[in-house]
Amino acid sequence: MQELHISVRNLVEFIFRAGDIDNRAGKLASAEAMMEGSRIHRKIQKSMDTSYQAEVPLKIEWKANDYVLVVEGRADGIAYGKFQPDLPAATESVLQPEMEFAAEIPPEEEISFIDEIKGVYRNVAAMEQPVYVHKAQAMCYAYIYAKQNRLERIGVQMTYCNLDTEEIRYFREIYTFETLTVWFGHLIEDYRKWADWQIAWKKQRQESIHGLEFPFPYREGQKKLVADVYRTILRGKNLFIEASTGVGKTISTIFPAVKAVGEGLADRIFYLTAKTITATVAKETFALLEEQGYRAKVIQITAKEKLCLCEEMDCNPVNCPYAKGHFDRVNDAVFDLLQKSNLFTREEVLAQAKEYQVCPFEMSLDVATWADNIVCDYNYVFDPNVYLKRFFQEGIKGDYLFLVDEAHNLVDRSREMYSADLYKEDVLAVKRIMKAHSRTICRILDKCNKAMLEMKRECEHYQILDSVGTLTFHLMRLASQMDEFLEKPREFPEKKTVLDFYFALRNFLNIYDLVDDHYVIYSQMTEEGQFRIRLFCVDPSVNLQKCIDKSNSTIFFSATLLPIGYYKRLLSTDEDNYAIYAQSTFAQTQRLLAFGRDVSTKYTRRNRKEYEKIADYIGAVTEAQQGNYMVFFPSYRLMQDVYEVFAGKAADSCEILMQHSNMKEHEREAFLEEFEKERQGTLVAFCVMGGIFGEGIDLKNDRLIGAIIVGTGLPQVSDEREILKNYYDERGLSGFDYAFRYPGMNKVLQAAGRVIRTSEDRGVILLLDERFLQREYGALFPREWEKRSVCGLPQLREEVSRFWSDVREEL
Repeated sequence: MQELHISVRNLVEFIFRAGDIDNRAGKLASAEAMMEGSRIHRKIQKSMDTSYQAEVPLKIEWKANDYVLVVEGRADGIAYGKFQPDLPAATESVLQPEMEFAAEIPPEEEISFIDEIKGVYRNVAAMEQPVYVHKAQAMCYAYIYAKQNRLERIGVQMTYCNLDTEEIRYFREIYTFETLTVWFGHLIEDYRKWADWQIAWKKQRQESIHGLEFPFPYREGQKKLVADVYRTILRGKNLFIEASTGVGKTISTIFPAVKAVGEGLADRIFYLTAKTITATVAKETFALLEEQGYRAKVIQITAKEKLCLCEEMDCNPVNCPYAKGHFDRVNDAVFDLLQKSNLFTREEVLAQAKEYQVCPFEMSLDVATWADNIVCDYNYVFDPNVYLKRFFQEGIKGDYLFLVDEAHNLVDRSREMYSADLYKEDVLAVKRIMKAHSRTICRILDKCNKAMLEMKRECEHYQILDSVGTLTFHLMRLASQMDEFLEKPREFPEKKTVLDFYFALRNFLNIYDLVDDHYVIYSQMTEEGQFRIRLFCVDPSVNLQKCIDKSNSTIFFSATLLPIGYYKRLLSTDEDNYAIYAQSTFAQTQRLLAFGRDVSTKYTRRNRKEYEKIADYIGAVTEAQQGNYMVFFPSYRLMQDVYEVFAGKAADSCEILMQHSNMKEHEREAFLEEFEKERQGTLVAFCVMGGIFGEGIDLKNDRLIGAIIVGTGLPQVSDEREILKNYYDERGLSGFDYAFRYPGMNKVLQAAGRVIRTSEDRGVILLLDERFLQREYGALFPREWEKRSVCGLPQLREEVSRFWSDVREEL
């Protein structure tokens, strides 16, 4: 008989949630509390006497007609307490070593207690009763334990602990087994329609997978790649794939993952992306499989601000009609949507949210709970502030597969996720605001400011710190006081500033708990004249591995994962991860790969003469064949300098576009639409390497026939890059490679990969910087770059002319 598993926590949170979405009060800290919760759990558990059992696994099976519903979880604690009928409803204490369970009570009756511990950032002394969803969790465990041990009565204790002060408050109740039996029966009955639907849908999904075939004729090497992905999942391992354009990475990872689900090796696929365009390709691939008979629910999680139905995003019942009563209606909205569609579009989500008057973003997260395939940004799995807690909360290892697209992006993205900043100027700004609201908070802010001022006096530019001294103590007190202040809904003009600071403060403290030898703490005077303390996650591998461990298997893939050892080291701590290189299926004759031998983009060589030389090389490529070209630069400054020279030389012979910083979405779309237009002449677009047009865009056939890459893409010298360099030098690795060369070459390879996208494409790739001819850079070239020309300007003109002549003959 088929089993359907659900955790106690997910069950009660799903069934009993009610009311409004409200960002105004103490609920703000619930997500952050989860990060600290496991620490305080362990501390409380260790402080109990020997009769206390911690982390007790409990499970019960509820048989339906054709399946078994398994409700399972871990009780925080079980112990024998002593119950007296006139016991007060709550007891308060501060955490002490060797605590007895609850408090000393004269014996009248021995009774087992289920202890449910909740770490919170609110004033526990002000709590009048436990949160019902929390108590319901404990009641589930109480029912299971009482049933298994044939107990007529059992106690439930809610232990609330303030995570800053460690003050504790207890709430206790005694239940008869008969009462809990009736209550639990109603709970299961409320969940029954969801369980019935899930079993029926899963059966349909599995049957559809069994007959599913690969939707295309296999390209050379593709069948092996598909088999390698499946074999990795079968073995429960992780895989790094360096696969150049044309291999078909998306279908070659999604198809074997789907087949693995069909074989019971996993139950849900997370397709993780860095950019919207790659998410679109993933959705199209799932849609293609649906055309082949595959049945699965697929949703792409869109950012909250892009789904918000209000003019201004303010998530509370006063300012948003969709927030008011959201939890009273959302379950009906989700169940209805699940019956309507399989591939949930953004338009469908918005229409459903309007019909049921619920928040579209929150509803989409609930839909994801029932989806088979979730397409989303890296953040929703890896970011400690954003990750999907319903899937990845502490202690849960899901039946998941992670497919990480464009995985090279995850290095810098994860460094940012696990780093945190605190600015002295923000402390002072909030202090000015809080003068009218709380003297206590102002005093603590003043102490924080003085502690930062001492560090500022010792920091001329930036300074590596062993620790942040007493600042952390003041910040913890500040956070506790701000929790209490924000507990009550209050409105004042500068509230958003206070809330932004509060979230930054909480993030700083949470990240501080993660700091180890993979971090560097430093103070810095920024270019804007601000002073900040930064917790910089230099090596994110440990933090990422904790997330990876929540999957059955993780597949990292990209067209640019060279050198593979660099990415294996920074994205995972496992020593036995697999790695493969998928050979390009494109013929080397499809493109001309050339290197200019006498060009430099070094700062010491940047002058008018060098810009003119670069412009002449660009002209040698773009004048040989009419079409669309992109020219990539390592910085906006160099792009602007060369643009001015090139525009003067080629103003009459071609159209010229130039990317500018902070382009809005409609501007990006308009920029790319220029490549779709039919034109008689030539279009030359100046872009920045590593930017929005440097990777992820897919201009097939004659939409792009050439890319000129100016410079090695090395990141600009900065304090942080210098810190990275020194960190890896100290560990016996090449700091320059880790901080500069590897990230730079990744941008180069990504830009070069824009040209040949299909077997019909033909084009020219020109790299301009004499450093490309050095052995250290040549070692980073992909295998398919074996055939390449090194030439000066006259020879390049001949090479390009000959290439296009050969293409015309071929056609």
